Amino acid sequence: MEMPIPSEMVLSRKSDIVARLRTVLPDDAVISEPSQTQAYECDALTAYRCAPMAVVLPRNTQQVSEVLRICSGLNVPVVPRGSGTSLAGGALPTADCVVLGVARMNGVLETNYDDRYIRVQSGRTNLSVTGAVEQNDFFYAPDPSSQLACAIAGNVAMNSGGAHCLKYGVTTNNLLGVTMVMMDGEIVEIGGSHLDASGLDLLGVICGSEGQLGVVTEATLRILHKPEGARPVLIGFDSNEVAGACVSDIIKAGVLPVAIEFMDRPCIEAVEDFAKAGYPDAEAVLIIEVEGSEAEITEQLEKITAIATRHNPVELRESKSSEESAAIWAGRKAAFGAMGRIADYMCLDGTIPVSELPLVLRRIGELSKQYGLKVANVFHAGDGNMHPLILFDANKPGDLELCEFMGADILKLCVEVGGCLTGEHGVGVEKRDLMMTQYNIADIETQLHVKDVFDPAWLLNAAKVFPLSTTKSRRAS
Repeated sequence: MEMPIPSEMVLSRKSDIVARLRTVLPDDAVISEPSQTQAYECDALTAYRCAPMAVVLPRNTQQVSEVLRICSGLNVPVVPRGSGTSLAGGALPTADCVVLGVARMNGVLETNYDDRYIRVQSGRTNLSVTGAVEQNDFFYAPDPSSQLACAIAGNVAMNSGGAHCLKYGVTTNNLLGVTMVMMDGEIVEIGGSHLDASGLDLLGVICGSEGQLGVVTEATLRILHKPEGARPVLIGFDSNEVAGACVSDIIKAGVLPVAIEFMDRPCIEAVEDFAKAGYPDAEAVLIIEVEGSEAEITEQLEKITAIATRHNPVELRESKSSEESAAIWAGRKAAFGAMGRIADYMCLDGTIPVSELPLVLRRIGELSKQYGLKVANVFHAGDGNMHPLILFDANKPGDLELCEFMGADILKLCVEVGGCLTGEHGVGVEKRDLMMTQYNIADIETQLHVKDVFDPAWLLNAAKVFPLSTTKSRRAS
């Protein structure tokens, strides 16, 4: 993975830069010893590592502003970091950068149940947002699999989704406003506590911008009242393609479950060994959850069951209790950790039209045989957000490179069938060199001009999102 050559001028001034940072932050908020900065050398895409020059851990927006003002004045690159759960290398440092971590910025600043919003510091974890309001029967809808650890900052950066995004949407559908610090230290407010602010949709530009435009320090999020009830059904099939066809038929029928999750046999077996969720002996399973009143739940499940029955499921099991529901979801939530116990893997994030699921699943199987690497599929099937896990041996020479080539072919396939490179993980460094697969040079140039406006010196999150060949002149300037 090519990265920019570190600036010797910046590295030679490390002691001065660190000293300047200590004038605006407490001593324990500035980390510069190599033995300590090593903890920040990668995010969840662990195949690539580079220890940063220094790390800062501010506690509020004003401290972030002061840090960025110093770094801007000294021409020091900055890499924003939430909880480090990015699977696309979104927080991968460069050797001459300052990592700006927001983990200590985790407070709740305001809660308004009448207008249904909560304002939090961006280092607060996804799940703890719901934790702050659930005693009043509210919740925050986006629920990535890493929700126990991932930060709202990263969710905004990558426009994260989760299992329940089919009904409730991803982060952009639940984000009302942000406080953001520009690279020169200016603090700006975008959006607010209401839907559809007037003027340009700058909030839509910020959400999903991967730390390229500014550092989000606070977020105003939509909270929703908990539904009256919810119930999942677990359905097993004898092939991936049949399970994919079932998903397509459910969506075509106009049924809108709150979630449709997919797992294939390799993932099922790993999950069963780890979580003992009681999944059936099948080639693929779907977890389909509906919610509402008891009458609504019954009506929706009757339609889903009728559609699934036409596909000859090997098992169809409707949850009968909260304990059974928890067990069904426990397996899905544990999938990524369970797979990590048995192999190194690269988790992809292409998105496709739901109608193309049978074709894409078949082609992934063919690519698996072609490359000689196993694949486990676990993903948000309802909105076509694919998460193939390519298994490889990090200690075997050439295996990582083989994995990358196969991953590129899968992502290109997603684009070919009318989808896109990413659904919720972002581009980062993982998909950076595939951007020309989805966009032409005019599209890329338009995006680069937006970056020019927000970050003229190109100091924020270097070497991410855009192919390096398209950014070289800007970085040099």
